[in-house]
Amino acid sequence: MAQDNLLRGISENGGIVFYGVDSTDIVREMERVHKTSAVTTAALGRLLTAAAMMGAMLKSRKDSMTLQIKGGGPAGRLMAVVDGDGHLKGYVQNPVVELPPRADGHLDVGGAVGHDGTLDVIRDLGLREPYIGQVPLVSGEIAEDVTRYFAISEQTPTVCALGVLVNEDLSVRCAGGFIVQLLPGALESEIVQLEKNIAAMPSVTSMMEQGKTVKDMLDMALDTFAPEVLDTSLVEYQCDCSEDRVRRMLKSLGKKEVENLRNEDPVAEVYCQFCDKTYRVDLDEMLKNWPDNDENKKD
Repeated sequence: MAQDNLLRGISENGGIVFYGVDSTDIVREMERVHKTSAVTTAALGRLLTAAAMMGAMLKSRKDSMTLQIKGGGPAGRLMAVVDGDGHLKGYVQNPVVELPPRADGHLDVGGAVGHDGTLDVIRDLGLREPYIGQVPLVSGEIAEDVTRYFAISEQTPTVCALGVLVNEDLSVRCAGGFIVQLLPGALESEIVQLEKNIAAMPSVTSMMEQGKTVKDMLDMALDTFAPEVLDTSLVEYQCDCSEDRVRRMLKSLGKKEVENLRNEDPVAEVYCQFCDKTYRVDLDEMLKNWPDNDENKKD
């Protein structure tokens, strides 16, 4: 059975909240599904890591959240979707992008994503309309853009750190991240101490390579604040598509539209961009079993 990989923590006085995740298995599964190049593995891996932690902020298991980036770079559109049960899925428009490394030797995630666009955060809370927050991209490096989203859209002082380390054979060595947020009423001395703590921390992937856990990151980020763990949970890369959902989607089009589709091709092929599966539905068989008094019939 998979172990919990996401942790929520809080400072003793309740003024600082910490979210951290070891997303290594999540990003490995994403790379296996999408067969991404190194820089797109890092880009979508970072977005999935951020989504994993932001999903932990959802109030209900029925809620879901989508993070979407359209930055104008060669990777095209990136998307990560998470629900209240900790199920994650992601998509990148162009999974194979080859770029030279940056001057510091790191993967050029900002170059792949681009920075002439927006980060959209769409929260589906079961209401008539979803809540949509949108901010211009800062760098396309993902962490800075998530930080800006919280500052502008939610007026919450936030630090976000994300990391994905890719081996030369394109396998994922490690991935993870943390989000630290200041709640209203934080003292200036607390802010200064928190900034000092985070500035002293190595990169996420450096810490993970040294064997540091998410709990270690909590203790380092909230050093002197007597942090405690609120809870832990499991977040996994898991697409929720199925043949039954595909059939329900087709049925929702109405009988007349399904007949039109059948006349073009008796077998409907529906592709899921999140898990690379293709579903084939026999439309003759579906129409043969269509209820005569079905409410979705659209003549």
